Amino acid sequence: MTDFSHLNKKMEPQIVNISAKQVTHRRAVAQATVEVPENILQKLKEGDFKTPKGSVFQTAIIAGIMAAKKTGELIPLCHPIGLENCEVHIEVNDKNEIEIYCTAEVEAKTGIEMEALTGASVAALTIYDMCKALSHDIIIREIKLIEKSGGKNDFRRE
Repeated sequence: MTDFSHLNKKMEPQIVNISAKQVTHRRAVAQATVEVPENILQKLKEGDFKTPKGSVFQTAIIAGIMAAKKTGELIPLCHPIGLENCEVHIEVNDKNEIEIYCTAEVEAKTGIEMEALTGASVAALTIYDMCKALSHDIIIREIKLIEKSGGKNDFRRE
């Protein structure tokens, strides 16, 4: 099976050769969903989402951006690319779940979805870390690509 882009003909790991690709504008949005117990959500709301460790959402936003910038160092076969834009937005939805959105953009020969996914993931882990003193019953339920554009294929989750 040679359909996996990160395997060569001998089925050994390889970085994808992007030398012949054209530079295009690439954008990706990823989402992570964090479920916290009601007591944590109430404490966060009462304290304007601030804790003795600092502002939970603001710290998670910074962590997500920092992680997106380091994606090429964290994912072994991911190309290191110069991130040109990264935004992390966090909100509480009507189900009292914390939704994290990470948008990443670059002009490059290869995609940016791993950076968006990494940013959303680390932001979710940061929320877990900052709230775990109240309860370990925190669930990072879902991390998914919402959309990507640029390159060979565009994608938008319905």
